[in-house]
Amino acid sequence: MTTTEPASLSVDARAPDFTLNDQAGNAVTLSAFQGKHPVVLIFYPGDMTPGCTVQLCSIRDDWAEFAALGIKVFGVNHANAASHTKFIDKHTFPFPLLIDEGKQVSKTYGAIKKFFKAEVIARTVVGIDKEGVIRYYKRGMPKDADILKAIKPYC
Repeated sequence: MTTTEPASLSVDARAPDFTLNDQAGNAVTLSAFQGKHPVVLIFYPGDMTPGCTVQLCSIRDDWAEFAALGIKVFGVNHANAASHTKFIDKHTFPFPLLIDEGKQVSKTYGAIKKFFKAEVIARTVVGIDKEGVIRYYKRGMPKDADILKAIKPYC
């Protein structure tokens, strides 16, 4: 597993645009937020798994701080709408979960790692400012305070 961002993506680089559906079937296009809101993408391996639950519940618990800054947060993984809906309902997430069925967006953002012979989503957090520039990129489960600190100057 690599612990650095891919060569094509780095802090201060333009975030690649994408469109994915959320758990309710709504199309979410990253560029639609340009000029309006910063965006935080949380790539995570699986719904209902212990680490992913802890990470997304942390964002939920600090939601007021993200909302106060106008930051739009999206969880991203390859699970289907039913799985995402169940995960949201169980933990009352105030943010949508996007369906990256073929893991193409995850690959574009360097949020993939090899696990034996399979490609799995690597826990990765990407903070994007209102102009579509990456301001935060970190593997693992960074503290929400660190994410907020990196994005706040661009809100």
